[in-house]
Amino acid sequence: MSSNVDQNQRPDYDPEIQAIVDYVLNYRVESPEAWDTARNCLMDTLGCGLLALRFPECSKHLGPLVEGTVVPHGARVPGTPFRLDPVKAAWDIGCIVRWLDYNDTWLAAEWGHPSDNLGGILAVADHLSQKNLANGKPALTMKTVLEGMIMAHEIQGVLALENSFNRVGLDHVVLVKVASTAVVAKMMGADREQLLSAVSHAWVDGQSLRTYRHAPNAGSRKSWAAGDATSRAVRLADIALRGEMGIPGALTAPQWGFYDVLFSKTNKDQKLKPEGERRFRFQREYGSYVMENILFKISFPAEFHSQTACEAAVTLHSQVKDRLDQIDRIVITTHDSAIRIISKEGPLANPADRDHCIQYMTAVPLIFGDLVAENYEDDFHAAHPLIDELRDKMQIEEDERYTKDYYDPLKRSIANAIQVFFKDGSCTDKVAVEYPIGHRRRRAEGIPLLETKFKRNLETRFPSGRVRAVFELCKDQATLERTPVNDFMDLLVI
Repeated sequence: MSSNVDQNQRPDYDPEIQAIVDYVLNYRVESPEAWDTARNCLMDTLGCGLLALRFPECSKHLGPLVEGTVVPHGARVPGTPFRLDPVKAAWDIGCIVRWLDYNDTWLAAEWGHPSDNLGGILAVADHLSQKNLANGKPALTMKTVLEGMIMAHEIQGVLALENSFNRVGLDHVVLVKVASTAVVAKMMGADREQLLSAVSHAWVDGQSLRTYRHAPNAGSRKSWAAGDATSRAVRLADIALRGEMGIPGALTAPQWGFYDVLFSKTNKDQKLKPEGERRFRFQREYGSYVMENILFKISFPAEFHSQTACEAAVTLHSQVKDRLDQIDRIVITTHDSAIRIISKEGPLANPADRDHCIQYMTAVPLIFGDLVAENYEDDFHAAHPLIDELRDKMQIEEDERYTKDYYDPLKRSIANAIQVFFKDGSCTDKVAVEYPIGHRRRRAEGIPLLETKFKRNLETRFPSGRVRAVFELCKDQATLERTPVNDFMDLLVI
């Protein structure tokens, strides 16, 4: 057989693609904890989006691409008057949800924010509900939205457990694109062949680099990248439902597939993984594990690897607030992922740069006793040079136990410790926090605070009567699940 020709025998779809498709088609969510957590996740995610509307750098991206466009049965963007096609609505919802880095988080070999998928899920559900009603069919209910969230969380999170996309330079929003594509294609009525096509296109699509998340290029693209990904998912699902053929070997095709092109490098020296190690590894089958174990950002709008550092800094505030000028050094003890992602020295160029700097996110609560979204803005930073003075005094150390427990599937800790040393030789206690308040191990403590956060965020956009109506509906699992999506969205527009 000649070595100068390709063998053109079309393969079956890659088993990894088939597993995703069969999961969304066949799995039935029966975990009460997953349903309850999805409801809390919906509240928290929407609240994060509403809060982001206060920031012009976010809101400037919203609305139709062509001013004045009228879209029949257009999907609504919460907190705005916009009624958009579902592709742009998904972009806008995803953008506001992610803008402040305040929505939920998943940490494993790969990191990410599975509630980013709500952009596509909610936009498609709202559009389909209005379209169904116009055609004499029943609207989708919010139970469909919650189910979609559980499944999107699971796809993104299970793929992230053992597979590090960041180590080959890819951004985690590739997983948002894949998860959203599978879920919204199912919502749109795709059969198995159409779903296989849609998911294959998500993998073969061009994938984002992590350049915009890391020094010295960190910037605001990281705040809309997930909106872009979940929006692209809606577009790919639509393409597949129009009968577009799929790419069966999107992952495994020699030389041209995702594994060989984008997943084969092992480190910055561009060394290749052995061929047998280029495929995804799986710790567990798809179910409802990720939603049940999702991490909520409750206390601080900050990159999740710093949440416990912020909490420790708040604890230390009372001990240091009157001695800030006497500080000699500050030691932050952390884990390897925090060091790789958010430890940085030198000037911080913009809010997106600051909310991914553990030194900055520790200095602010040490000085002020809290950390809020406004603390990242240029005017706040310029007005408080003490923040950078404290940053210059910080030392970052890795505790190997913290790193080990971070990767332990039974623990999933995100530990940080802080100790402040003064010029006179005295020091504070070493305050360590291993599990943030949004962790599953602190769920009972965290949910009342999550509800308070949601209500506070609602109040930034709506009058008191509307706040009560939305809050009470979201607190009632059974009523929320049977509420038509279009009725729910009616409560969220202005």
